[in-house]
Amino acid sequence: MAGSGRGLAARLYRGEADVDIVGRRKLWFTVAGIAIIIAVASMFVRGFTLGIEFEGGNQYNVPVKVGTLNEVEQAFTDAGVSVKTGQTMGDTQYVIKTELITDAQRQTQIKDAVAKHFNITPEQISDSAVSTSWGGQVTNKAALSLAIFLAAVLVYLIARFEWRMAVAAVASLLLDLVLTGGVYSLVGFEVTPSTVIGFLTILGFALYDVVVVFDKVQENTRGITGSSTTTYAEAANLAVNQTLMRSINTGLVALLPVGGLLFIGAGLLGAGTLKDLGLVLFIGMGVAVYSSIFFATPVLAELKSREPRLQQHANRVKGKRAALAKEAAARAANPPRDSDGVPVGGPAKSVERSELAGAAPRPGARPAARPGQGKRPRAGGRPGGGGARR
Repeated sequence: MAGSGRGLAARLYRGEADVDIVGRRKLWFTVAGIAIIIAVASMFVRGFTLGIEFEGGNQYNVPVKVGTLNEVEQAFTDAGVSVKTGQTMGDTQYVIKTELITDAQRQTQIKDAVAKHFNITPEQISDSAVSTSWGGQVTNKAALSLAIFLAAVLVYLIARFEWRMAVAAVASLLLDLVLTGGVYSLVGFEVTPSTVIGFLTILGFALYDVVVVFDKVQENTRGITGSSTTTYAEAANLAVNQTLMRSINTGLVALLPVGGLLFIGAGLLGAGTLKDLGLVLFIGMGVAVYSSIFFATPVLAELKSREPRLQQHANRVKGKRAALAKEAAARAANPPRDSDGVPVGGPAKSVERSELAGAAPRPGARPAARPGQGKRPRAGGRPGGGGARR
């Protein structure tokens, strides 16, 4: 029973995982920087695989009874048209998206060729053309919505917390967008209007987790300059540890239904219309879990560390620890002795207490209680105890 309740899950739940996230912020910034460079480079070099809504194209709906999706795509290729994407729409039809065909006569020839290949009438194949202007309108409206959202987030967080927290939160949101876009560019996933809508949707999820962590940071750091035991970065790291299990649970609870939507709905059941939205949500939420833990609070701690009063406070904490460590070393070298020359209380015990007093707290460790704090007077006795026993 000695190890009961000491597993990783239990320590995460109690906020005692001792994970030094803020203290290693240079490592996380390096990881984020490398990921951003790869993502941006891919966007410029490889670009995006745009759907016909953005590039323009034609869409054909073909009954599934004619054969497999690969056979239908090959029939359109044989008819002399370049197929961009093909997917199953429910269990009734295939949706084939091709290059833009403006010649009405050629459109008719393609339909006739595919219908003849599968021995069906051309009327059983429906078609429509999509111009690039519609996709451009969606993009412009999405960009405007994104700007309004980020402005509203800045105003809210400045009013609720402070401008440094607002900057850190917006930086985390931008990281989510850049890395999600980078994944789309690297893998070659098709970008559709549903993808754009999904980009805007993940921002709300990402912001929720960041605000939860920042609320705990604000609670832990309130009046911190009045103490000389903990720095701002250490208190912020404690807040991340205290909310770490909540962030993990929130991420899993959000990713499971989205994963079901993507892998079961779009993959197994063939609901192709769910794929575009489910894919961007799955990737974006996964990135948001990482950024809310390993990026948002470290950015905040870095910004706060440049504040003069907190720099002075950190120097004061370090100075006190150095003085306590020096005192511990002196006591270890010359421990107090009784009249017979024997160390009082044992040298190991006195050194251990002094070293603990002068050491920095473990990452994620709660601040030590002040002397007498947390003790209640016993009934009929003096505060802190009932007197010494003889």
